[in-house]
Amino acid sequence: MKTRFSRRSRTSLIRSAIMGLPIMGLLCGAWGGLAAAQDMQAHPNWPGPGQLFVGACYQPIDRSPEEIDRDIAIMKRAGFTVVRLGDLSWDSFEPAQGKFTFEWFDTVMDKMRAAGIRVILDIPGTPAPIWLHRKYPGVDLVNQSGDRVPPAERYMDNISDPDYVREAGILADMLTKRYAHHPAVIAIGYDNEIGNGFMSYSEADRQRFITWLQRKYGTVEALNKAWATQRWSRRLNDFNDVDLPLADGPGPAERYLDLHRYWSDVTVARLRELDEIRRRNMPDMPTLSNLWDNAPRRGFDYLSTYKSYVTYGAEGFYPADPVSGALGALMTKGDLPTPIWFNEFTAGGGGDYGTPGRSRMYAYLSLILGAQGILAWTFNSHLGGEEQALFGLVDHDGTPSWKVDEFGRIATEFRELAKYGFPRYTHPEVAIAYSFDSAIASHPNGPSSTTRQYFQSTYGDQVQGAFEPLFRDNIDTAIINVGHDALASYKLVVVPADYLMDAASAQALRDYVVNGGTVLMTGYSAKIDEHGQWFNTPLPGRLSDVFGLKTNAFYRADAPLKIGMGQDTITTGVRYYEVLEPSTAKVLATFTNTRELSPAVTVNKFGKGTAIYLATESNVSVVGPILRQVYTMAGVHPGPQTPEGVYARVVDGRTLFVNTTGEEKRIPIASRKTGIISRHAYDGAIVLGPQEADLVP
Repeated sequence: MKTRFSRRSRTSLIRSAIMGLPIMGLLCGAWGGLAAAQDMQAHPNWPGPGQLFVGACYQPIDRSPEEIDRDIAIMKRAGFTVVRLGDLSWDSFEPAQGKFTFEWFDTVMDKMRAAGIRVILDIPGTPAPIWLHRKYPGVDLVNQSGDRVPPAERYMDNISDPDYVREAGILADMLTKRYAHHPAVIAIGYDNEIGNGFMSYSEADRQRFITWLQRKYGTVEALNKAWATQRWSRRLNDFNDVDLPLADGPGPAERYLDLHRYWSDVTVARLRELDEIRRRNMPDMPTLSNLWDNAPRRGFDYLSTYKSYVTYGAEGFYPADPVSGALGALMTKGDLPTPIWFNEFTAGGGGDYGTPGRSRMYAYLSLILGAQGILAWTFNSHLGGEEQALFGLVDHDGTPSWKVDEFGRIATEFRELAKYGFPRYTHPEVAIAYSFDSAIASHPNGPSSTTRQYFQSTYGDQVQGAFEPLFRDNIDTAIINVGHDALASYKLVVVPADYLMDAASAQALRDYVVNGGTVLMTGYSAKIDEHGQWFNTPLPGRLSDVFGLKTNAFYRADAPLKIGMGQDTITTGVRYYEVLEPSTAKVLATFTNTRELSPAVTVNKFGKGTAIYLATESNVSVVGPILRQVYTMAGVHPGPQTPEGVYARVVDGRTLFVNTTGEEKRIPIASRKTGIISRHAYDGAIVLGPQEADLVP
């Protein structure tokens, strides 16, 4: 590992190779036939069954050799088995173009190995070094006003710039070749939080966007049709008439949608390029990246593309509450058969020193979700930079805090639990549809877009409204893009507020129902096509016959909606409703306090399956009661019954219970049992203290 290459000859060869990559082709489907990031079959060298990992993110660039030794000693005493290294450190590896300094990192890697600590090696393609910005001004961002923006924050790189692409590829090639056979490396990560970058508005960016449009639409006539340019005198006579749509400001929704798709393709291209380098140099190493695909600045279409650069779904886990935290984690898993990793795991927060017991509680909740590894963010509290008031496990003066002991306790308990069927390999019977396109199209730029007046709830809230009752009922659920993942293994597919219904998704849902599946779709779904324009056919677009109805009219009631279902009345927390006009569908429930007294829920037999439509938004107050009726139709079985705020899953015949509340909770049992985690004997009831967990036979 100490071998050095001739910098000039080595980087010259790499630079020539990287320059030959079909960069723009990546944005236009050239990677359509690319193999998945890894064969998803079990790999003997990957983390697998019976292996749980606890550790931390570590930035040795902030530490002296003596401090590194002390830090590693603390990690070893705490029982840590993994660290994440390399992220955010490009200029520490390459302080000047072509001048690589890996020796310092070799030492850290060797010390981690000697301590028995494995390494997730992050390729730090973002942020780019200052020298790269100075030498290649195209890496600088340009704002909507045409002004250059200096790289003041770590996300401020123009990742579409060819010079950036080339130099990032050189770094990735050097890093992966140098550590290809280092025994400490357990996985590779790409471009920390790449989804949180900025869009850029340079002339070069405009030209790249035009090239993307030409390849997508072919002719300016097709583009005019897709963008509805006949409206308000916006016709384009030539592709050169195209301006970059404004991400922050007014503009037509169709252009805004394509702007986000373009930047999504740019982001995915960077990830696929890195994965191509990884497959060439480290073909047996899995990928495990913290990508932040739903970041508000730019984001990208992860669930349509992830299998070409992801082996294990991974994310930074900073939950505001158990439900939203669980949903976010499962969105990174999709339908991958591999466990979830939390490359960054809550140990406090910005301006929040942390709360004793909270990280441990969430560690157990992560096991319910199918987690395999948690890495505290961060090991050392930062002395400088934007996150100097985000408090790590070790205080600013180098003193281990109580959080080291808490994560050490997690590590000890996880070693024991690995004998009892963890990590959980989930096999969900229910899937929830999530669409990047619907997320963007349902909330276009303003202020003049009437879509913002129509789609008043956030798309994310409506997806969570469908997920929450399933999670409360302890039912494993996958979050997928239905147009890109197979549906046959699911007994039930829930489609909450899927505003944009593209042809592939519609066909997948149609085929699924025809072949015997059950679909529950909510209001706001299938209103616009893939170009962001309303369907000129009965709604829900492309699926009206599948659901046996049409729904054009909608209103907002004066009071929260009430729904009559048999002898029961459901009082909801919503006012939006759609007027259903059934054709072949049967009415299951009716609104009881609206002017029309129209159907609230309909059921249609189509082919061998069942299509159910809920004529209001996806809110837990209404979706929960409806789902409990749908379980029987779909053959879905709820998990263990638990009090509010307690979640549970059965693992190899034992049940893991996690109390996420600040109150004691009791779960009745019929016989005497002893908890495997607590060693407590329970008689008549399992008693869990605040934020406590136990595994019970």
